Amino acid sequence: MVTKKYIISLLIMSFLLPFSVSARTFNPSYIISDEEILDPYSMTLEEIKQFLDRKGGYLATYQCANPEGKMMSTAEVIHDRAVTNKVNPKFIIVLLQKEQSLIESKNPKQSQLDWATGYGCPDSAACNTRWKGLWKQINSASLQFRDYMDNPHLYTYKAGQTYTFTNPYGTIKNEPMTVTPVNQATAALYNYTPHVYNGDYNFFNIWQRYFAKSYPDGSLLQAKGEPGIWLIKNGVKRAFHSKGALTSRYDMNKVITVNKSDLDKYDTGKPIKYAQYSVVRSPKGTIYLLIDDTKRGFASGEAFKKIGINPEELIDVSWDDLDNYLEGAPITATSTYPTGALLQDNKTGGVFWVIDGTKSPVWDAVFLKTKFKSKKIISVAGAELAKMSTVVPVRFDDGELLKTPSSAGVYVISENKKRLIGSGEIFLGLGYKWNNILTVSDKVLNLYEEGDPIIDLLGNTPDNASDAEANVSTSL
Repeated sequence: MVTKKYIISLLIMSFLLPFSVSARTFNPSYIISDEEILDPYSMTLEEIKQFLDRKGGYLATYQCANPEGKMMSTAEVIHDRAVTNKVNPKFIIVLLQKEQSLIESKNPKQSQLDWATGYGCPDSAACNTRWKGLWKQINSASLQFRDYMDNPHLYTYKAGQTYTFTNPYGTIKNEPMTVTPVNQATAALYNYTPHVYNGDYNFFNIWQRYFAKSYPDGSLLQAKGEPGIWLIKNGVKRAFHSKGALTSRYDMNKVITVNKSDLDKYDTGKPIKYAQYSVVRSPKGTIYLLIDDTKRGFASGEAFKKIGINPEELIDVSWDDLDNYLEGAPITATSTYPTGALLQDNKTGGVFWVIDGTKSPVWDAVFLKTKFKSKKIISVAGAELAKMSTVVPVRFDDGELLKTPSSAGVYVISENKKRLIGSGEIFLGLGYKWNNILTVSDKVLNLYEEGDPIIDLLGNTPDNASDAEANVSTSL
């Protein structure tokens, strides 16, 4: 039996080698970006072959002839037509699955292969035999879609205009829907399949399942061409409503630029509207200190004065805003360091993160340069520290990238666990930056439990040892 420890060790050895279902938010007005649909080089021929092999469908080994009579594998046809006609090979793959389930079907009917992309098969008439056959289907569909993008004025559905679509084949919804496509790619999908459900809804879900990347908790994501920045936490995306809300918690240099479809993979959670340690006032006049996702009231006016906040800095908020925060313990006049402080024993030199009468040892100087870089160290007598309860040592938050001097393996912290990133290719594919990796002592890294390794870009984890071994072998 292959142990998890063995799998991790293999992944660490392979990390620097250049080798080669979540909640989803469907927006019928923006199904996919123009940039994604028109990227002909998103997959190499070898990557297409490997993808078809992993899916295990009939097309993985199927061959057909091109117009010159040359036999080509399905992967070769997809790659060749994508590059020639300047569309994304992922689009072709999703279309093959959406129209005839060919990517995953192990024993398709001949009719499925003959009309693989549904091209030349209108709802109201029989399929046109002129377009019969896998090569013609892939070529014609990709040419057609490219023309939708290049000459949108020639077609029925256009970006920025509003249409009512019927859904006669919908199993999720079949009532008419009003849609305003906001970009050319979405309008093009409706020109190809003029139904929201289940047609273009299926396209979206297959794309998400096949190609949308999955990010660990603590990731900061920004869709290409869009201003908003989102935090991935507990499997949902949370928007920052102000720059202060972001920069008071996170380093802007760790924002990852992603495709919109990657962001669409996540449901929308509660926004992060206010800066860390904001002091706010409810409509009733109750004052709260906001820390992370909690709101802490003040037990008395003396407690409020002790924290040293200027009353003019109070932010008036609504009940809806406050409902986004959990109720925390009230701050009293005797609360010690309710917003946290770095204290150093003036005899031993030991440094602690102190908050609410507890102290967490700081085991590595890297914390002072990163997590607490804006905090000043306060020198105190050991007697003051002795009054506080010692709790777990300081750890990095979710989303941090860590390694040790003794190993090439890089981990991302997620849900307070360390997850090994399986290769340099996966690291870069997820948009991480080498200069954001922090080197820490083995002692600090060992504070975290071992989480599932990240073995691909889609967030898959080994279901059992044999699955993990297969993934590692492929990587090596």
